[in-house]
Order: sequence, then C-alpha cells, then structure tokens
Amino acid sequence: MNIKIIIITILILITGGFVLFKNNGGKTMAGVNDNHKVLVAYFSRTGEQYSVGNIEEGNTAIIAKMIAKKTNGDLFEIKVKNDNYPKGYMELTEYAKAEKQQNARPEIIGNIENFAEYGTIFIGYPNWWADVPMPVYTFIESYDFTGKNVIPFCTHEGSGLGGTQNKVQNAAKGAKLLTGFAIYGHTAQNDRTEADKKVG
Repeated sequence: MNIKIIIITILILITGGFVLFKNNGGKTMAGVNDNHKVLVAYFSRTGEQYSVGNIEEGNTAIIAKMIAKKTNGDLFEIKVKNDNYPKGYMELTEYAKAEKQQNARPEIIGNIENFAEYGTIFIGYPNWWADVPMPVYTFIESYDFTGKNVIPFCTHEGSGLGGTQNKVQNAAKGAKLLTGFAIYGHTAQNDRTEADKKVG
C-alpha cells in the first residue's frame, strides 16, 4: 500500500469517517475506535550511518516526524536506558547483530500512560539484519495492542522492509497489521522534499 494512501486513510478515520482496510492477508477490516488517535513510535540512531556519513538526526526520526505532522499524531521516541550503541557504523552493526543473536530486550525510557486511547500506531525503525532493533521489541511487548491498527515503517539502504512487518505482527499480539512501507535512509537524510512526497 502506498504511504500516501495509508495517511489519507488515517485522516479519514480521525475525522470520524468510515473506511475499509486491506490487511497483509488480503482480508477486509473495518472501523476503529470512536475516539481515534494516532501514535508514531520510532527508534532511530545518529552517528555514522551507511551512505549518509555522520548524522545529527536519525533517518527514521526524520520520517517519523513527517508522518506525525501529516496525521496530527503524537510522537514517542524509543530510547534505550543504558545506551551503549557505538557511534561507528561497522561497530554498530556488530553490536546490533549480537543483540539479535541474544534475543535481547534492552530497557527503554519512558511510558505511554494513555496508550489505550490510540487507535492507530505507526512503528518506525531502521532495518537491522532483516529484523527490527531489539529495543523496538521491548516497546511493543510493553503494551496491549489488541484491536489496534499497526503500520510498520522502516529506513534502509536496499533491504526494504525485509520481512520485518511479519515480526512486528507477531510481537504486537492482537493488532490489525496494515501494509507497511520503507524509505531509503539517504532519501530521508539528503532529500527532504522527496522524502516528504513519499510520505504523502
């Protein structure tokens, strides 16, 4: 599903409209909470990143903020409490690989007390080793996603979603998974106009 269509759909829901969705299994889903709110939760990194060099704002953070602006959604950055992630790209990839092999669940900072009020949740992340970063699992497993619409999105440099949408669905038990989308990190970082067009 095109990201522009997704956002238009969410806007219809926010304004009280009725719309039919197609989930990743092709089945139709209809309706959401009467008091529909949108949350954009994301995990993003600064420092040295592939193809964009040293950055001060993460690729995924840039896209998350665009989505929040267009959907009037609330932002929540997934931050690790004891952040030991290396700033160097190669070191970071090895660290992320080790976390994945350990199936780690790093402790994160912050809590969304009004989580039950959100009907649609965008979950954003960089694609690490064909998976979502382990802190994203910590976030997802901290809340009850039953009946919520979940839209995964990621930044990447060639791997796309890489099956991560299925991993999000498995972790967000009871959620209705809508088709996710992926955007190149170098587009997010170096061509904000083009990135904004892709967001819708």
